[in-house]
Amino acid sequence: MQDYRIVNVRGHIEVFDSWGQFILSADNESEALCELDMMMEE
Repeated sequence: MQDYRIVNVRGHIEVFDSWGQFILSADNESEALCELDMMMEE
């Protein structure tokens, strides 16, 4: 499993992989985690 960094940027969530590459953005942390879960299932 890969490590992810979740960053709150002015109230918006951005997710980066362990190399610092942008993965996704979301309105809140739970939405970001849900999207990460969906990506892992694919």
